[in-house]
Amino acid sequence: MARLFGTDGVRGLANVDITAELALNLSVAAAHILGRDARAAGRKPKAVVGRDPRASGEFLSAAVVAGLASAGVDVHDVGVLPTPAIAFLTADMDAHFGVMLSASHNAMPDNGIKFFAQGGHKLADAVEDVIAAAMGNGWERPVGAEVGRVHANRAGQARYVAHLLATLPNRIEGLKVVIDAAHGAASAVSPEVFRLAGADVFEIGADPDGLNINDGYGSTHLDHLKAAVIGRGADLGIAHDGDADRCLAVDAQGVEIDGDQIMGILAVAMKERGALADDTLVATVMSNLGLLQAMEREGITVKQTGVGDRYVLEELRRSGHSLGGEQSGHVIMLDHCTTGDGVLTGLMLAARVQQTGRSLAELGQVMTRMPQVLINVRGVDKARVDSDPGVRSAVEAAEVELAGSGRVLLRKSGTEPLVRVMVEAATHDRAQTVADRLVLVVQERLLL
Repeated sequence: MARLFGTDGVRGLANVDITAELALNLSVAAAHILGRDARAAGRKPKAVVGRDPRASGEFLSAAVVAGLASAGVDVHDVGVLPTPAIAFLTADMDAHFGVMLSASHNAMPDNGIKFFAQGGHKLADAVEDVIAAAMGNGWERPVGAEVGRVHANRAGQARYVAHLLATLPNRIEGLKVVIDAAHGAASAVSPEVFRLAGADVFEIGADPDGLNINDGYGSTHLDHLKAAVIGRGADLGIAHDGDADRCLAVDAQGVEIDGDQIMGILAVAMKERGALADDTLVATVMSNLGLLQAMEREGITVKQTGVGDRYVLEELRRSGHSLGGEQSGHVIMLDHCTTGDGVLTGLMLAARVQQTGRSLAELGQVMTRMPQVLINVRGVDKARVDSDPGVRSAVEAAEVELAGSGRVLLRKSGTEPLVRVMVEAATHDRAQTVADRLVLVVQERLLL
């Protein structure tokens, strides 16, 4: 039986895969599992619930709130806010858990449900599985004063903004910054906090209508941001995804600064001020080889994890390191947040530009990106990508071919029905040739 939770919560087509019934039943199960400690201590559990602005979030959040309250949980509905804001508020409001409704960078018709444990931390796989197993179990329904109460809490944004401003090592007075909020959850928060930090802000993709989230704007669609930065003569541009847990950037010439470069810039900055624990950066196996080479030159150790910001976070918490992230722009600064925070990342990047007096383009030269080709292969059985002998043999042959001058990575997506083929090599043409060859093998061996 397929696992209900993916690498980032439960996600799928809203009102088909992610239905009101599922949201209600899942929230009831979560209330029983995540609220156990509170009930054992004689307290009524408390939860924070937020969402991104996609239309389906309106009925899905209503179902989640109803499920939680019916199971005896007091709910603070904070409305439309970024995922990292829900994580922060879960801790800041001393809630027993938090719930975020979002499908992140996915197109508008999708939605998802993710949970945060007490303290604002993502759930371990084992806890998610216990929640999934509890769905449909019989339970004693609370009555009278024991039912949960629902509070429309609109103070969450101000608390989150104050938290972000308090993390800054220096103000960003006078910087010209374009913010692309992907018509998503950070459409109000990100421009506000950058202005309060001193920046001259121009915003695009910041007019959500419930239908336009991630539609041509945001971290997966940078063309509008590049044009706006050049057209406005801005110092840099910041792009979020739909739930604002990631950040990519654009320099003054309209050139993309990816998550690896951002991590490199921030790692060097944190090392300089003694804030990089053990002089170590945690990254995934998808990070460019150029980042590893650059950090070695800077005297910074890189630890690598499996793909997914949850695995980066697990390693950060296990080892006590302070900075980690992904090439996609999920960056976690554990001293300030418990999950990837795109607004915080953008602020820290802008602060580094201001503090050094150097352009983002100059700072981005901390690393040289190895040519990388990433191809998403659809219509294949992703579950067999690690076990098929023909695929394994092709990967091994490619690794021998690229030994010392590149690398190969095949992995199944945790959020989409596809296999990712990634190849790095000394030249783009070499990487493309090897990647194309591997794609053919994957299609031939794993065709559905």
